[in-house]
Amino acid sequence: MHLIVVGLNYRTAPVEVRERFAISDRDLPQALEAFKRTTGILEGVIVATCNRTELYAVVDRHTLCGHYIRSFMEQWFNIPRAEFNRHLYMYEDDMAIEHLFRVVCGLDSMVIGETQILGQVRDAFLLAQERKATGTLFNRLFKQAVTLAKRAHSETSIGENAVSVSYAAVELGKRIFGRFDNKRVMILGAGKMSELTAKHLSSNGAKEVWVVNRTLERAKELAVKFNGMAMPMDEALARLHEADIVISSTGADRFVLSRDTVARAMEKRKKKPLFLIDIAVPRDIEPACGDLANVYLYDIDDLEGIVETNLAKRRKEAAVIEKMIAEEQREYLHWYATLGVAPLIRGLQEKTASIHQQTLDSLLRKLPDLDERQIKVIRKLTKSMLNQVIHDPILRVKELAADKRGEAAMNLFVQMFDLEDDVNRIKKEMTAQERARLDVSSQAETKAPEKQAESPSLLSHLAGALR
Repeated sequence: MHLIVVGLNYRTAPVEVRERFAISDRDLPQALEAFKRTTGILEGVIVATCNRTELYAVVDRHTLCGHYIRSFMEQWFNIPRAEFNRHLYMYEDDMAIEHLFRVVCGLDSMVIGETQILGQVRDAFLLAQERKATGTLFNRLFKQAVTLAKRAHSETSIGENAVSVSYAAVELGKRIFGRFDNKRVMILGAGKMSELTAKHLSSNGAKEVWVVNRTLERAKELAVKFNGMAMPMDEALARLHEADIVISSTGADRFVLSRDTVARAMEKRKKKPLFLIDIAVPRDIEPACGDLANVYLYDIDDLEGIVETNLAKRRKEAAVIEKMIAEEQREYLHWYATLGVAPLIRGLQEKTASIHQQTLDSLLRKLPDLDERQIKVIRKLTKSMLNQVIHDPILRVKELAADKRGEAAMNLFVQMFDLEDDVNRIKKEMTAQERARLDVSSQAETKAPEKQAESPSLLSHLAGALR
């Protein structure tokens, strides 16, 4: 059994390639159904965002399945593989697990530490689970990944520092005003940067947005997105004193806001602060405006300096999260390696439960005068004794199962406790997929039987557990 991920992202493919592999929310269920039917795929999850399309799979043979996954991509997206092969990456087993953990924690994102990807991966998994495309391995892996990402963001400050110019502007505004819900925002210019900043301000509570542009129609287009009001430039300059926050990003070749214009506005504001954000190059706001009392002026260099400082902080936090990922990866791999021991443990537990019941029945026939309370105490104590007896052997066989001699250890365990019939019965009761997952290590497919000479050391391990 193998875990595999095949995909492309913003690092390996330009946007004109990525957009050809986009899957809409409407089409994702059908794509998942088709992926699930692909030869060799036992479990599958598709993560599709604007910056990545990734296909996660549990497969029986990784070499052939890489071919089948590419064939699925050819057919579903109707693109010859020769056009996308060079943009693909493929990770297997340990590296596939590490990749998923890094993705969901935001360490593989364009903006390091962003949290949107966590929700996108979670939704992709839940859809796959709902469509019966996941099973034992992915149910555990993706739940563990989502839990890890939540812990990474709650235990570190990786998402707390602004790493985009537009968001840094909003963070600065918070330092001055605390809240935006009763503040009036004036946007000079209607370009992409202005739109992003307005979006961040709006999401942080700004209710009243004025959009100012020399082309009034463009101003109206942007104003609609934020339930704002479009305004011509002359009117905006006359009403500057009514604004609390001004974001300027025009294409003008001279200052849009002069010191004199801002000074006149401040006379009417009666010492209320005015926050000016100049994102334009060349600058829109005369630098001397920052010398006025209660005027806070920041230009693009100020914001980029904040962004670089915050990126350094995020990178430091990312190193902490990398250690968390390594721990979680080891935990999953240990669980993965011991999956095959489950029927043995269940067989031993069922056998001891049967022995316990038979012994208790015999005891009660010989002591018919026991009352309910006495029977309950005896039942509890004898069950506890048996559980303690099998506790250490179960722990030890789990440890040995993850060892390179795990298969021999499990065979010896079955022989020692005479569990052949019990294990065979349990395996028959399992579904075909569950039986397939018992072969959980890639080495098990080709590994030769352990030499008999090693059995004594294994026996001593197990004997030690029984003491």
